[in-house]
Amino acid sequence: MPNFPPVSEQLELLLKGVETCVQKDELAAKLEASRRSGRPLRVKTGFDPSAPDLHLGHTVVFRKMRHFQELGHEVIFLIGDFTGLIGDPSGKSETRPPLTEEQVKANAATYERQIFKILDPDKTLIDFNSRWMKPMQAQDLIRLAARHTVARMLEREDFHKRYTTQTPISIHEFLYPLIQGYDSVALEADVELGGTDQTFNLLVGRDLQREYGQQPQVVITLPLLEGLDGVQKMSKSLGNHIGVAEAPEEQFGRTMRIPDDVLPEWYRLLAPTAPLPTGHPGEDKRRLAALIADRFHGPGAGARAEEHFNRTVRDRQVPDDIPVVTLASGTVHLPALLVDSLGVASRSEARRLITGGGVSLDGDQIADLDWDAAELDGKVLRAGKRRFARLSTGG
Repeated sequence: MPNFPPVSEQLELLLKGVETCVQKDELAAKLEASRRSGRPLRVKTGFDPSAPDLHLGHTVVFRKMRHFQELGHEVIFLIGDFTGLIGDPSGKSETRPPLTEEQVKANAATYERQIFKILDPDKTLIDFNSRWMKPMQAQDLIRLAARHTVARMLEREDFHKRYTTQTPISIHEFLYPLIQGYDSVALEADVELGGTDQTFNLLVGRDLQREYGQQPQVVITLPLLEGLDGVQKMSKSLGNHIGVAEAPEEQFGRTMRIPDDVLPEWYRLLAPTAPLPTGHPGEDKRRLAALIADRFHGPGAGARAEEHFNRTVRDRQVPDDIPVVTLASGTVHLPALLVDSLGVASRSEARRLITGGGVSLDGDQIADLDWDAAELDGKVLRAGKRRFARLSTGG
């Protein structure tokens, strides 16, 4: 039988840094019942595989999941491979295009590798909501839909704004909160964690659990991490993110770009045990950037990333260990080369980088998209501040 700490000690850790807890007294009661019975709480967090990379914003919730694990409770990392086909409408001003099943499966596979940079793999249960949603028949979905109202859905801020401005809301978007809520029923969750933008969906889970005769889950929300722009929440779709799986040099360099005024919040959410910012933004960013690189790539990664940053950004030198890319003869389409060999996210992003003066050959900015391979032979291609490759035709 697990030896759980006193409830007061558990509450102190579990509520530290959270935005809201619905309801604290219910959480205390669940923890007390857990201590008496020896049954760990079932703590659920769901993520839709809408993009292949998790980012630092997700890790704010991961850290709280880890706290539950450290106290002996059962953490369920739920991959929304079914809801991912709908697309989470939370905070969206227009209908979000659903993903294909192939996209969802590919993205989900990457999540399983990335979450264990923070979570304990021996104490994490990974599940997929397609397990109970795919077998559900049409009449079952109708019965589920009958347990909620349109008026209740329109209480959600983003739906309400879209309705009052006559911006279309597709029927399938109403299904998203219902299915996320039903996930809590299927898993018999005691607690669900999420960002503050998920509050409505998490509360639907409480409502549905009551409807199905279960004790309602406690809802705990965590603050949203502002992205590199310092304005909007960190998001892959907005391009203001730092990926958990990105190279340490990329993580370090991107952290150095954050606005000075978000530093206290980044320290609070990403490095709560580290010394507070000193008031010297350059030094504080370097320290935070090294901490982030060390966390996701091991001790020493931050120091190596800082050395790389100093050479390539501060001193504008070419690194010694850049990869060599062998080119086929004929015409080279530069956007494709940047995507395939230098890790730029897409050809459209590569074209924007080129037209914005962010790509150079041997230090000279270039604007042409198509080149003869012979012209590129032996030259150093640079994209942005930290991506380099030496080009070769193999001759």
